[in-house]
Amino acid sequence: MGKKDEIAIDIMKKEDLDQVLAIEKSSFSSPWSRNLFLSEFRSPLVSNLMVALCDGPVRTVVGFIVFWVVEDEMHILNLAVAPAFRRQGIAGKLVLAAIRRARAKGAQKAFLEVRASNAAAQKLYSGIGFTGTSVRRGYYEEPAEDAVIMTLEQGAFERLAERL
Repeated sequence: MGKKDEIAIDIMKKEDLDQVLAIEKSSFSSPWSRNLFLSEFRSPLVSNLMVALCDGPVRTVVGFIVFWVVEDEMHILNLAVAPAFRRQGIAGKLVLAAIRRARAKGAQKAFLEVRASNAAAQKLYSGIGFTGTSVRRGYYEEPAEDAVIMTLEQGAFERLAERL
């Protein structure tokens, strides 16, 4: 257990929420609430929720991604991997699966915000092809911090989506 080749990506189900919330709480200083996740389930035309699952007889969530597709834009809202499964390529697999799904829904570019201090996340997104395009001052609370806005522009989005 814990090897990246044992990971499958699937649509998040409401039954996954307890595991997703545990990952969320272990990953963020201001974690999303159960109600916030549930509100995403109620917006199926815009919201997309996916999970990374570890092989086994029981559905074991080891990571998740939440994103919106609005018109031709994908907005990544939330991404986390359980601490024991980090640095195994799972976050990258989730992002690529999300890009594939977003493209199928008409997205042509992608955006996200990441804490200015989160070098690991910025490295992950840069490795996929995102670039830091601007800074949103005071975007985060607990602790207060700026956000780097990262963008995967249309040309890069299309080239990446074609390879998937």
